[in-house]
Amino acid sequence: MLIYLSLLKESFSFAWSALRTNLLRTFLSLLGVTIGIFSIIGVLAAVDSLEQEINDGLSSLDISTIYVLKVSFGPTELERYQYENFPNVSYDEFQMLKRSMDDIDAITYTMFSAPENIKFEDKTATGVSIVPGTNEFYDLENLKLDQGRFFSESESVSGAPVAVIGYEVAQNLFKNTNPLGKRVRLYGNKFTIIGVISKQGSGLDLGAPKDESAFIPVNFVRKIYGDNNKSKTTALILKPKKGVDQDEFIATLEQKLRNYRGLKNDEISTFFINPLKGFADFLDQVTGTLTIIGLIISGFSMLVGGFGIANIMFVSVKERTNLIGIQKSLGAKNSFILFQFLFEAVILALFGGLFGLLFVWLGTVVANSMVEDFNFILSTKNIILGTSVSAIIGLIAGIIPAITASRLDPVEAIRTGM
Repeated sequence: MLIYLSLLKESFSFAWSALRTNLLRTFLSLLGVTIGIFSIIGVLAAVDSLEQEINDGLSSLDISTIYVLKVSFGPTELERYQYENFPNVSYDEFQMLKRSMDDIDAITYTMFSAPENIKFEDKTATGVSIVPGTNEFYDLENLKLDQGRFFSESESVSGAPVAVIGYEVAQNLFKNTNPLGKRVRLYGNKFTIIGVISKQGSGLDLGAPKDESAFIPVNFVRKIYGDNNKSKTTALILKPKKGVDQDEFIATLEQKLRNYRGLKNDEISTFFINPLKGFADFLDQVTGTLTIIGLIISGFSMLVGGFGIANIMFVSVKERTNLIGIQKSLGAKNSFILFQFLFEAVILALFGGLFGLLFVWLGTVVANSMVEDFNFILSTKNIILGTSVSAIIGLIAGIIPAITASRLDPVEAIRTGM
């Protein structure tokens, strides 16, 4: 055991000497390892950060939620010409499903709208995301109110000019003033503020952040734009009752919509059913693909780094040929020489890897200081992985030089090195 500790100490001494004596050569040779580890761990850290952000966002959403609209959330087998003229889902279809499907826990009809400005006296909240919906939207989206209430079923059906605004919108328009009962201007009409959504913070929203949104009855917007306006995309959001098989629920939902639209058996469905679970699986595939692409690209840097380590070790063997001959003449075994150079190669690679990890850490610090609402993380798992990959690269790159050194004839080595 002591001999191996002595061997490790000696290898570290040789590696440190190589670093100090030939700074430029060592720097250029280790640069590949540094860049490779920076690339690999940087990619993994970015993907981990993205996955955590997605998971945090999805944790606030019900994974059983289903979106029905004329576009797909993910890849589709249909050609573009087949789906680009799909009609919007209609308010009548919303009412039909609400009446006919007993397995629905909640359903709402909503509309995707362009951002609008909301005015109150001399103040203007710009770029507010307008979310028209039915009164069931409140329960489906698990909204929490800071003040007031959400609009009622009668207000929803009649399209009353009432609005529930997000926290940031309330701050922009009213500061510390109570907004309830105040009348604001939107779509050229006066709306009465009846509620304020609690501050949501950052997260994954299928739409604009709720803090920067305003929720109004969808029937008010229908009065203005009608049901056939191509500039607006409508959607049904459904949630099946607990315990209901989702595949069976989707099959029933699809059949009812097909029957309502009068589609024949040989005709494709003119709508997309997007389960939120499928969307989450699609995001997992995307992050997995990004990881693979990043690792492939980073692998080339590691290959260059491996050649750099091998170059240093071959030069080291050449420079220490005389010393190797003396060690072997004094009884050093081939395995001793082999491990000595292997340890040195691993230590050199670890130096390069640690610098790569240092740059990744600095990158996360800078990114977190510059980017709000997104947390870049360098996990312990990735630090261990980076260190391990560095050691493996050093081991592989150093094996041939180490074998070459261990097989030198002591007499020939002493003569050559003189």
